[in-house]
Amino acid sequence: MNPKDLGTKAANTWCPGCGNFAILNAIKPVLADLDEEGVVDIENVVLVSGIGCHAKIVDYVNANSFYTIHGRTIPVATGIKLANPDLTVICFAGDGDAYAEGLDHLIFAAKRNVDITAIIHDNRVYGLTTGQYTPTSPSGFVGRSTPSGLEVPPINPLEIVFASGGSFIARGYSSKLELLKEIFREAILHRGFSFVDVLQVCATFFNLYDLYNESCRPIEDHDPSDVARARERILEWDYNSDGPIPLGIFYKKEATTFGDNFAKLNPKITDLDGAIKRTLSGYI
Repeated sequence: MNPKDLGTKAANTWCPGCGNFAILNAIKPVLADLDEEGVVDIENVVLVSGIGCHAKIVDYVNANSFYTIHGRTIPVATGIKLANPDLTVICFAGDGDAYAEGLDHLIFAAKRNVDITAIIHDNRVYGLTTGQYTPTSPSGFVGRSTPSGLEVPPINPLEIVFASGGSFIARGYSSKLELLKEIFREAILHRGFSFVDVLQVCATFFNLYDLYNESCRPIEDHDPSDVARARERILEWDYNSDGPIPLGIFYKKEATTFGDNFAKLNPKITDLDGAIKRTLSGYI
Protein backbone atom coordinates (compact mmCIF):
# COMPACT_ATOMS: atom_id res chain seq x y z
CA MET A 1 0.00 0.00 0.00
CA ASN A 2 1.18 3.49 -0.83
CA PRO A 3 1.05 5.90 2.16
CA LYS A 4 -0.77 8.33 -0.15
CA ASP A 5 -3.68 5.88 -0.16
CA LEU A 6 -4.14 6.67 3.53
CA GLY A 7 -4.60 10.37 2.88
CA THR A 8 -7.98 12.09 3.03
CA LYS A 9 -9.56 15.19 1.52
CA ALA A 10 -9.98 16.87 4.91
CA ALA A 11 -8.39 20.33 5.03
CA ASN A 12 -5.41 20.37 7.38
CA THR A 13 -5.72 23.16 9.97
CA TRP A 14 -2.55 22.66 12.02
CA CYS A 15 -0.30 25.70 12.39
CA PRO A 16 2.74 25.95 10.10
CA GLY A 17 5.70 24.28 11.80
CA CYS A 18 3.56 22.08 14.06
CA GLY A 19 5.17 18.79 15.06
CA ASN A 20 1.89 17.01 14.43
CA PHE A 21 2.72 16.95 10.71
CA ALA A 22 5.70 14.70 11.43
CA ILE A 23 3.63 12.30 13.53
CA LEU A 24 1.10 12.08 10.69
CA ASN A 25 3.89 11.53 8.16
CA ALA A 26 5.36 8.79 10.35
CA ILE A 27 2.22 6.81 11.14
CA LYS A 28 0.90 6.65 7.55
CA PRO A 29 3.92 4.89 6.00
CA VAL A 30 4.21 2.55 8.97
CA LEU A 31 0.58 1.46 8.62
CA ALA A 32 0.96 1.21 4.84
CA ASP A 33 4.05 -0.99 5.19
CA LEU A 34 2.43 -3.26 7.77
CA ASP A 35 -0.61 -3.64 5.54
CA GLU A 36 1.56 -4.34 2.48
CA GLU A 37 3.48 -6.99 4.44
CA GLY A 38 0.24 -8.65 5.53
CA VAL A 39 1.09 -8.09 9.20
CA VAL A 40 -1.70 -5.60 9.92
CA ASP A 41 -4.85 -5.27 7.84
CA ILE A 42 -5.68 -1.58 7.51
CA GLU A 43 -9.37 -2.54 7.58
CA ASN A 44 -8.82 -3.80 11.13
CA VAL A 45 -7.05 -0.67 12.38
CA VAL A 46 -8.93 1.69 14.68
CA LEU A 47 -7.51 5.11 15.56
CA VAL A 48 -8.79 6.73 18.75
CA SER A 49 -8.16 10.40 19.54
CA GLY A 50 -9.07 12.84 22.28
CA ILE A 51 -9.52 16.59 22.52
CA GLY A 52 -6.78 18.96 21.40
CA CYS A 53 -4.74 19.83 18.32
CA HIS A 54 -3.48 16.25 18.15
CA ALA A 55 -7.00 14.88 17.71
CA LYS A 56 -7.29 16.13 14.14
CA ILE A 57 -4.85 13.43 13.04
CA VAL A 58 -7.70 10.94 12.66
CA ASP A 59 -9.29 13.25 10.10
CA TYR A 60 -6.18 12.97 7.96
CA VAL A 61 -5.77 9.17 7.95
CA ASN A 62 -8.11 7.02 5.88
CA ALA A 63 -8.78 4.41 8.55
CA ASN A 64 -11.47 3.60 11.10
CA SER A 65 -11.50 6.19 13.86
CA PHE A 66 -13.26 7.28 17.03
CA TYR A 67 -13.27 10.70 18.71
CA THR A 68 -13.50 10.65 22.51
CA ILE A 69 -13.99 13.29 25.17
CA HIS A 70 -11.04 14.89 26.96
CA GLY A 71 -8.77 12.38 28.67
CA ARG A 72 -10.77 9.32 27.65
CA THR A 73 -8.90 7.89 24.68
CA ILE A 74 -7.51 4.93 26.62
CA PRO A 75 -10.74 3.58 28.20
CA VAL A 76 -12.51 3.82 24.84
CA ALA A 77 -9.60 2.06 23.13
CA THR A 78 -9.65 -0.59 25.84
CA GLY A 79 -13.34 -1.25 25.24
CA ILE A 80 -12.80 -1.52 21.49
CA LYS A 81 -9.93 -3.97 21.96
CA LEU A 82 -11.90 -6.13 24.41
CA ALA A 83 -14.92 -6.19 22.09
CA ASN A 84 -12.80 -7.36 19.17
CA PRO A 85 -9.25 -8.50 19.97
CA ASP A 86 -8.50 -8.90 16.26
CA LEU A 87 -8.39 -5.11 15.87
CA THR A 88 -5.19 -3.06 15.98
CA VAL A 89 -6.09 -0.13 18.24
CA ILE A 90 -3.94 3.01 18.33
CA CYS A 91 -4.58 5.96 20.67
CA PHE A 92 -3.48 9.48 19.89
CA ALA A 93 -3.56 11.87 22.85
CA GLY A 94 -2.00 15.15 23.89
CA ASP A 95 0.08 15.67 27.03
CA GLY A 96 -2.82 17.46 28.70
CA ASP A 97 -5.23 14.82 27.43
CA ALA A 98 -3.12 11.89 28.70
CA TYR A 99 -1.19 13.27 31.68
CA ALA A 100 -3.80 15.54 33.29
CA GLU A 101 -7.42 14.56 32.62
CA GLY A 102 -6.46 11.04 31.57
CA LEU A 103 -3.60 10.17 33.92
CA ASP A 104 -5.59 7.59 35.89
CA HIS A 105 -6.50 5.76 32.68
CA LEU A 106 -2.88 5.80 31.53
CA ILE A 107 -1.69 4.27 34.79
CA PHE A 108 -4.26 1.49 34.76
CA ALA A 109 -3.71 0.69 31.08
CA ALA A 110 -0.04 0.16 31.89
CA LYS A 111 -0.91 -1.84 35.02
CA ARG A 112 -3.35 -4.06 33.10
CA ASN A 113 -1.09 -4.34 30.03
CA VAL A 114 -3.94 -3.54 27.67
CA ASP A 115 -2.96 -4.52 24.12
CA ILE A 116 -3.17 -1.07 22.56
CA THR A 117 -0.66 1.54 21.40
CA ALA A 118 -0.73 4.99 23.03
CA ILE A 119 1.05 7.73 21.07
CA ILE A 120 1.25 10.96 23.06
CA HIS A 121 1.71 14.24 21.20
CA ASP A 122 3.70 15.91 23.97
CA ASN A 123 4.12 19.59 23.07
CA ARG A 124 4.15 20.50 26.78
CA VAL A 125 1.47 23.16 26.38
CA TYR A 126 -2.29 23.38 25.86
CA GLY A 127 -2.04 24.62 22.28
CA LEU A 128 -5.69 24.42 21.28
CA THR A 129 -6.67 26.73 24.16
CA THR A 130 -3.73 29.03 23.34
CA GLY A 131 -0.97 28.44 25.82
CA GLN A 132 -1.73 27.13 29.31
CA TYR A 133 0.77 24.86 31.10
CA THR A 134 0.45 21.07 31.18
CA PRO A 135 1.94 18.38 33.46
CA THR A 136 5.11 18.26 31.33
CA SER A 137 5.67 22.03 31.10
CA PRO A 138 9.03 22.96 32.69
CA SER A 139 9.45 25.05 35.81
CA GLY A 140 9.25 28.76 35.02
CA PHE A 141 6.98 28.23 32.01
CA VAL A 142 5.22 31.51 31.20
CA GLY A 143 1.78 31.06 29.70
CA ARG A 144 -1.76 32.36 29.90
CA SER A 145 -2.45 30.54 33.17
CA THR A 146 1.02 31.23 34.64
CA PRO A 147 2.00 34.78 33.60
CA SER A 148 4.59 34.97 36.39
CA GLY A 149 6.04 31.55 35.59
CA LEU A 150 5.14 28.00 36.62
CA GLU A 151 6.14 27.25 40.21
CA VAL A 152 6.14 23.42 40.05
CA PRO A 153 8.40 20.94 38.21
CA PRO A 154 7.06 18.70 35.43
CA ILE A 155 6.28 15.01 35.67
CA ASN A 156 8.31 12.37 33.85
CA PRO A 157 5.60 10.34 32.08
CA LEU A 158 7.99 7.54 31.15
CA GLU A 159 8.84 7.06 34.82
CA ILE A 160 5.14 6.90 35.71
CA VAL A 161 4.34 4.32 33.04
CA PHE A 162 7.41 2.27 33.98
CA ALA A 163 6.41 2.28 37.66
CA SER A 164 2.87 1.29 36.65
CA GLY A 165 4.04 -1.82 34.84
CA GLY A 166 4.10 -0.67 31.21
CA SER A 167 5.54 -3.34 28.93
CA PHE A 168 6.76 -1.04 26.10
CA ILE A 169 8.09 2.45 26.81
CA ALA A 170 9.64 4.78 24.25
CA ARG A 171 10.31 8.42 23.47
CA GLY A 172 10.52 10.01 20.03
CA TYR A 173 10.98 13.49 18.60
CA SER A 174 8.93 14.89 15.74
CA SER A 175 12.00 16.10 13.83
CA LYS A 176 13.71 12.69 13.84
CA LEU A 177 11.26 11.08 11.46
CA GLU A 178 13.06 7.82 10.64
CA LEU A 179 13.55 6.99 14.32
CA LEU A 180 9.90 7.87 14.95
CA LYS A 181 8.83 5.42 12.24
CA GLU A 182 10.95 2.67 13.79
CA ILE A 183 9.45 3.30 17.22
CA PHE A 184 5.87 3.37 15.90
CA ARG A 185 6.38 0.10 14.03
CA GLU A 186 7.79 -1.68 17.09
CA ALA A 187 5.08 -0.24 19.32
CA ILE A 188 2.25 -1.43 17.07
CA LEU A 189 3.76 -4.90 16.74
CA HIS A 190 4.30 -5.25 20.49
CA ARG A 191 1.68 -7.40 22.21
CA GLY A 192 0.70 -5.44 25.30
CA PHE A 193 0.52 -1.79 26.32
CA SER A 194 2.82 0.25 24.09
CA PHE A 195 3.54 3.78 25.29
CA VAL A 196 5.28 6.33 23.08
CA ASP A 197 5.88 9.88 24.30
CA VAL A 198 6.62 12.07 21.27
CA LEU A 199 8.29 15.42 21.85
CA GLN A 200 6.10 17.29 19.37
CA VAL A 201 6.80 20.99 19.11
CA CYS A 202 4.06 23.64 19.23
CA ALA A 203 5.68 26.29 17.04
CA THR A 204 3.02 28.86 18.01
CA PHE A 205 2.88 28.72 21.82
CA PHE A 206 6.00 26.84 22.97
CA ASN A 207 8.67 26.58 20.30
CA LEU A 208 11.33 24.16 21.55
CA TYR A 209 12.93 23.27 18.21
CA ASP A 210 16.30 24.82 19.07
CA LEU A 211 16.50 22.97 22.40
CA TYR A 212 15.43 19.62 20.98
CA ASN A 213 17.60 19.85 17.88
CA GLU A 214 20.59 20.49 20.12
CA SER A 215 19.79 18.01 22.89
CA CYS A 216 17.87 15.02 21.47
CA ARG A 217 20.04 11.96 20.86
CA PRO A 218 19.08 8.35 20.04
CA ILE A 219 20.17 5.92 22.73
CA GLU A 220 22.87 3.45 21.71
CA ASP A 221 24.02 0.06 22.98
CA HIS A 222 20.89 -0.33 25.07
CA ASP A 223 19.11 -3.58 25.92
CA PRO A 224 15.41 -2.73 26.46
CA SER A 225 14.91 -5.97 28.38
CA ASP A 226 17.35 -4.83 31.09
CA VAL A 227 15.01 -3.52 33.79
CA ALA A 228 17.63 -1.72 35.87
CA ARG A 229 19.27 -0.07 32.89
CA ALA A 230 15.89 0.91 31.43
CA ARG A 231 15.04 2.75 34.63
CA GLU A 232 18.38 4.56 34.58
CA ARG A 233 17.87 5.68 30.99
CA ILE A 234 14.32 6.82 31.71
CA LEU A 235 15.60 9.00 34.57
CA GLU A 236 18.46 10.55 32.57
CA TRP A 237 16.22 13.45 31.57
CA ASP A 238 13.60 14.85 33.93
CA TYR A 239 11.66 17.09 31.46
CA ASN A 240 12.97 20.10 33.38
CA SER A 241 16.51 20.52 32.07
CA ASP A 242 18.19 21.33 28.77
CA GLY A 243 19.30 17.75 28.24
CA PRO A 244 20.84 15.68 26.84
CA ILE A 245 17.53 14.05 25.92
CA PRO A 246 17.65 10.32 25.08
CA LEU A 247 15.31 8.96 22.39
CA GLY A 248 14.34 5.42 21.50
CA ILE A 249 12.86 2.29 23.05
CA PHE A 250 13.77 2.27 26.73
CA TYR A 251 11.93 -0.81 27.92
CA LYS A 252 10.22 -3.83 26.40
CA LYS A 253 8.99 -7.06 27.91
CA GLU A 254 6.56 -9.85 27.10
CA ALA A 255 3.68 -10.21 29.54
CA THR A 256 0.12 -11.49 29.75
CA THR A 257 -2.33 -8.93 28.39
CA PHE A 258 -5.51 -7.59 29.95
CA GLY A 259 -7.54 -9.31 27.25
CA ASP A 260 -5.98 -12.67 28.10
CA ASN A 261 -6.76 -12.24 31.79
CA PHE A 262 -10.22 -10.85 31.14
CA ALA A 263 -11.23 -13.92 29.14
CA LYS A 264 -9.63 -16.29 31.64
CA LEU A 265 -11.12 -14.81 34.79
CA ASN A 266 -14.65 -14.16 33.53
CA PRO A 267 -16.54 -17.45 33.14
CA LYS A 268 -19.24 -15.85 31.00
CA ILE A 269 -16.69 -14.76 28.41
CA THR A 270 -15.25 -17.14 25.86
CA ASP A 271 -12.78 -16.72 23.01
CA LEU A 272 -14.39 -17.77 19.71
CA ASP A 273 -12.54 -17.43 16.42
CA GLY A 274 -10.18 -14.90 17.91
CA ALA A 275 -12.90 -12.55 19.20
CA ILE A 276 -14.20 -12.32 22.75
CA LYS A 277 -17.94 -12.92 22.70
CA ARG A 278 -20.63 -13.48 25.28
CA THR A 279 -22.04 -16.94 25.51
CA LEU A 280 -25.81 -17.34 25.60
CA SER A 281 -25.62 -19.28 28.85
CA GLY A 282 -26.49 -17.04 31.79
CA TYR A 283 -27.88 -14.21 29.65
CA ILE A 284 -31.25 -15.64 28.68
